[in-house]
Amino acid sequence: MVTGKAPAPAKAASPTVVDAPQAVILGPVMRKKELIETVVTRSGMKKKDVKPVVETLLAVMGDALSDNRELNLPPFGQLKVRKEKQLRNGRMVVAKIRQTKPPAQTDVLKAVDTDKS
Repeated sequence: MVTGKAPAPAKAASPTVVDAPQAVILGPVMRKKELIETVVTRSGMKKKDVKPVVETLLAVMGDALSDNRELNLPPFGQLKVRKEKQLRNGRMVVAKIRQTKPPAQTDVLKAVDTDKS
């Protein structure tokens, strides 16, 4: 025979609204040629100087991904490999990229003004 009080009923969990992932509308693909041209335009440097640097940067990033390394490269973001599958001609990688929001322009201006004071 069991004696004592029955346990109190569990409290019902209250529902919580969670933001669902947003659908992403893909823009045009940026290829290496366009990347090099964009760097030339933004930096004001000559294409012959920019091209080897961009190609080396892409090679270093590719090597790091091949070694399953996490990349933390602001403002590009933090990239982590989540899954990979070996294929006949290479491998397929599923990665997660987290980018922080840049500070608002007004916040940057306020910071500059306080530094001048």
